[in-house]
Amino acid sequence: MRIMLKVYNTLSKSLEEFIPLSPPEVKMYVCGPTPYDHTHVGHVRTIVNFDFIRRYLEFKGYEVFHISNITDVDDKIINRALEKGMYWKELTETYIKEYVEVMNKLNVLSPHVMPKVSDHIEDIVKFISSLMERSYAYESGGSVYFEVDKFPYYGALSGATKEEEWEQELEFLMEKKRPYDFALWKKAKPKEPYWDSPWGPGRPGWHIECSVMSSKYLGEQFDIHGGGRDLIFPHHENEVAQSECAFGKRPWVKYWIHIGYLTVGGEKMSKSLGNIIIAKDVLEKYDADVIRLYMLSTHYRSPLDFTYEGLDQASKNYARILNTIRLTKGLLREMEVPSKLNEEEIRELKVLQKEVERFFKSLEEDFNAMKAMPYLFSILTIMNKAIMEGKNYPLLAYGFSFLKSFSRVFGVAEGEVLEAAKIEGLVGKLIELIIEVRRRRRLAKDWEIADWIRFELNRLGVRLVDQKDKTLWFIKS
Repeated sequence: MRIMLKVYNTLSKSLEEFIPLSPPEVKMYVCGPTPYDHTHVGHVRTIVNFDFIRRYLEFKGYEVFHISNITDVDDKIINRALEKGMYWKELTETYIKEYVEVMNKLNVLSPHVMPKVSDHIEDIVKFISSLMERSYAYESGGSVYFEVDKFPYYGALSGATKEEEWEQELEFLMEKKRPYDFALWKKAKPKEPYWDSPWGPGRPGWHIECSVMSSKYLGEQFDIHGGGRDLIFPHHENEVAQSECAFGKRPWVKYWIHIGYLTVGGEKMSKSLGNIIIAKDVLEKYDADVIRLYMLSTHYRSPLDFTYEGLDQASKNYARILNTIRLTKGLLREMEVPSKLNEEEIRELKVLQKEVERFFKSLEEDFNAMKAMPYLFSILTIMNKAIMEGKNYPLLAYGFSFLKSFSRVFGVAEGEVLEAAKIEGLVGKLIELIIEVRRRRRLAKDWEIADWIRFELNRLGVRLVDQKDKTLWFIKS
């Protein structure tokens, strides 16, 4: 029986079988950064986990069309630019550049489109106008508000009540019909960026931006919408309300996916606590693959308390993965494909196959990388035993095939399993020739030359592993 991928849907508060609207296509929108400050490790957790989700869907054969926006028009940006005495666009471009650099270093697949709010003002004005034509929104004092009472399903996503929303819009409270109505368009204030509109100069409200950009590129209904858990209310709740009213379709999004909080010392990162950890600083200390492995060590919906001890453990785990990949490549080059397996070899291969099956079954349970990890290390243990014994080619070949799949899905050690150029052709043959010279010097008990060859190869990045009757080699990264 084929196991179906199950996804926890924030909307239904339950695990659901993943059935896209138009398979094999999967349309996915992920709320991106508001670039008013440095990219921090909280952003990294969201980035890496959605990259992992996309990679797994693509591994399963889905064709993912991925949009992730840039909110470059926002209160926080305007306030920070005024504090720094900078033009708002100069501020956003600086931090957008940093965000993209971090994303690239972390081996994150680029979204197919990264729309910016400032490039979609005309689309936003049209969207707001359509809501007003349908009597879901009203103009007041040069601003436009969504009338929450017109949407009977408000709160279905977050479980929040309408009365909780008014705190988000205190400064415009007197202009609203109800305290919980939220702004679609905000009238211009002195020293703020603004655009012309039918209601006067102003700028978009936060929530309308994502509804407009997601629907522009993904259509009136799509498969996955996600972001950090902190966005469920009010941002995503308000997106649902305005989008379902605009398009007359429910549900607007089939699956809502949210990443759990990342804390430091059990507390949310904030400037006041002085516990914000900047992503580029961590990338200077740890390999990007180590950071990815660490961010995937806890189930994406669970909270993760960031620690350097956790990163250190991830470093050890990563070293173990790399070592197995490199030794397996080296041994497979030397081994011959057998014509027959003995009973013990068959039994060991079946044990490995079972662990691989359990690994992928774990990922089918709401992308549960944390549950899959013990099976990964069990697989490594089985493979390393075969490596040390220098036998069971089918087991090592099957295990290496699994490690390629693991690497593709987790985005870890991809260079090691895919860069065949490093171990093929003339360079590989020359290394093997040098190793043969060393073997002959060892047989002649010329230990000085043999050790010198090992030392020089190691200095060049070629590591040797001597076994009873052969020497394996791999290129260190």
